[in-house]
Amino acid sequence: MNDKIATLRIIVGLGNPAAEYRGTYHNAGHLLLDFLAGNETEWKKADLFRYVRQGDLILAKTDVFMNESGKATKKILSYFKLKPDAMTIAHDDSDLVIGEYKIQFGRGPAGHRGVASILSVLKTKDFRRIRIGVRRPQERSRKKAGDFVLKKIGASELKILDGVFRAITLEIERERNRERD
Repeated sequence: MNDKIATLRIIVGLGNPAAEYRGTYHNAGHLLLDFLAGNETEWKKADLFRYVRQGDLILAKTDVFMNESGKATKKILSYFKLKPDAMTIAHDDSDLVIGEYKIQFGRGPAGHRGVASILSVLKTKDFRRIRIGVRRPQERSRKKAGDFVLKKIGASELKILDGVFRAITLEIERERNRERD
């Protein structure tokens, strides 16, 4: 299996559900799904998550706190009768500078507690991840992720993330077109 988004069926965006966390770095996964779904989309509510269908692709946002992402992800996979390898998790990553992203398969959590929760509950690394960079480039010394991921994203960083989300969208579209051919 490679790092591409092959056999893509569902993208799960990680984030915190409470209103005070909207627009924070830790909710980059939710922000990506909002971008992919478009502003006019009505999210359907299910137990521990919200979702929308776009043809054969399902977008799902967790409705639990980041550290409980595993139980929501398990519910999502069960609800749609999917295996983990049909899933891509989108989340913030403080190891990457804002403006960067990586799509990878079968990786460990690298300190991300939401991903660690998923690995613990699903007992597998057989899923893809879209790691969205959230570390500011001007930070010379590495801060602990907890020191900044719950802060609101500034206007200039939102513009950068918009460009990242556009690039991710193009990559998703290319992979889905390859699958159809």
